[in-house]
Amino acid sequence: MDTQNEREWFEDWFDSPYYHILYQNRNEKEAELFIDSLIRTVPITPNSKILDLACGRGRHSYYLNQLGHDVTGVDLSQSNIKCAQRFNNDRLSFEVLDMRDPLPKTQPDYVINLFTSFGYFIHEQDDIKVLKNVHRVLNNTGKFIIDYLNVNKTIQSLGGKEKFTLDNFDFDVERIVKKNFIVKHIQVNHNGRRSNFKEMVKILRLTDFEAYFRLAGFVIDQLYGDYKMNPYEQASSDRLLMVVNKV
Repeated sequence: MDTQNEREWFEDWFDSPYYHILYQNRNEKEAELFIDSLIRTVPITPNSKILDLACGRGRHSYYLNQLGHDVTGVDLSQSNIKCAQRFNNDRLSFEVLDMRDPLPKTQPDYVINLFTSFGYFIHEQDDIKVLKNVHRVLNNTGKFIIDYLNVNKTIQSLGGKEKFTLDNFDFDVERIVKKNFIVKHIQVNHNGRRSNFKEMVKILRLTDFEAYFRLAGFVIDQLYGDYKMNPYEQASSDRLLMVVNKV
């Protein structure tokens, strides 16, 4: 199978302006509240070195840097990185990078992967490769923080199409289960022009992550169910937020 074809859905979608319109509620304020909770609970120690893996436009990276941390953000989307680079300073930098490729050898104290930025790849070995890449660069006492959707709750809420308008763009959105993926079909209509995109996120439950982590040399240390860092409940939590250590 052609690897380039496998990557096309997220390369096209994440570089599209419609992506940021659809997820405009994921703003700087939300990022700050989540990071504040994360710092208090994990905790994240002051003046840490942090790698933000799949950083998007850098909203989490920027706030962590404002709090005094040395942050590197990487993302596959060139448009996202171009946008994020306006924040660059001596302790904050961004670069275009596929997470399956070798990561910057900065020996971070923390690697963060937030807002369901994992499980995009068709082949399981690519997911495991990402985790091994993280393991390779993370310092021995460091922590990997990964934020995923709770697929148990998400699957229960699937069904039907949503139609709504944001910033004069009409969206038709449908989420379905196809094989081992949750697929979101997105149609955008604006001024007579119709554009179609999709998101594909692998159905990964806690037991799947535990198996992946074992293969990559990690073990789960802390588990949370939302951005307020409440305990994880399999049936009802919105998120599956894991803090893992190197074995």
